[in-house]
Amino acid sequence: MEHISGNPVRPRALSLLVALVLAVAGALAIPGTANAVSHTAAASQFSAAGISWTSSGGCSDRNKPTCTSFEGIRQATIDGAITLKNASGCGLLITGGTETGHADGQYSHWNGYKLDFSRTSCLTSWVHNTYTYIGLRGDGAPQYQAASGNIYADEGNHWDVLYYTCGC
Repeated sequence: MEHISGNPVRPRALSLLVALVLAVAGALAIPGTANAVSHTAAASQFSAAGISWTSSGGCSDRNKPTCTSFEGIRQATIDGAITLKNASGCGLLITGGTETGHADGQYSHWNGYKLDFSRTSCLTSWVHNTYTYIGLRGDGAPQYQAASGNIYADEGNHWDVLYYTCGC
């Protein structure tokens, strides 16, 4: 029998506990490299879905704030954008991905949870008519929440979308 902190623990029980913790962490989509997708793979998926993107700097370097990068984006974020396009019928133009220059935090652009979309009348109408207004964000941006839990913040010239799940 093994001892941990003076308490006897059976090796099988410890293995089961570790497996349970890893399963819960995976289900909660805790940020990490396991969920990360490369820029090329994400761009390919967006292109196949008919979603466009632009970069003010004409680049995809994650470490330059004028670039639009998808390096390290979560698959659920990609799937969420594709679900949004299909559900709304709107053309989507991504203006921000995982590049530096956005606000920090666990559920950030850098960690692959967020995308910025150009603010179009189609997308704005969809968000206003489909999602629930939940109040102003700390910076004053009006926020709308989808049934999936994803949050759409109107930052004036674009929508800042936080994808907790792949639903829109």
